[in-house]
Amino acid sequence: MTISSASVPDRVMKRVRANGRGSVFTPRDFLDIAARAAVDQALSRLAKSGQLRRLARGLYDFPKLHPKLGPLSPAPDDVAQALARETGSHLQIDGARAANALGLSTQVTAQSSWLTDGPSRRVVLGKRIVDLRHASPKHLIAPGSPAGTVVQALRHVGVSRAADVAQVAALTLSDGDKRILSRSAARAPAWMRATLLSIASAVDDGASE
Repeated sequence: MTISSASVPDRVMKRVRANGRGSVFTPRDFLDIAARAAVDQALSRLAKSGQLRRLARGLYDFPKLHPKLGPLSPAPDDVAQALARETGSHLQIDGARAANALGLSTQVTAQSSWLTDGPSRRVVLGKRIVDLRHASPKHLIAPGSPAGTVVQALRHVGVSRAADVAQVAALTLSDGDKRILSRSAARAPAWMRATLLSIASAVDDGASE
């Protein structure tokens, strides 16, 4: 059965509304609805009518609305995840944000950065920047997982604060993520391996595979 081009915008908006305001998406998120050209046309039409907002080339959102401020900027994480879905790539949080996430740094910047095995891409959202930088596999250990965040934080703070990373990670990582660290340690730089293995060894003795 062929879906008429006139019905594509309605189908797109039905899915967008189901995801709720604040959602971010690319044409690839709708390729099960229609062919790429029809999806592109539908998104362009919906953006021109004001139902959606075009953030950048091939990137749209259904913005949250503030009673006084109007449409709000999307969450950087949601933008990055949408870009990754478009290219079928993986994301790894950058070192500074990883250290911040673990409470090892208070540094906050206007730029939200990720490493990726996909193409590099930068999107400017008002005063914020979402930056995806292509990186080699050695920088993408356990991408997108708490274990990967620990690796990135350790890479950022360096050997002088390795013990701090180990202490936080041993208390916060699940046993499953500790096992991921154990399996991934061989891929990390030599100076990191002892720290990663020490974290991995702190698995609950009562846990079983």
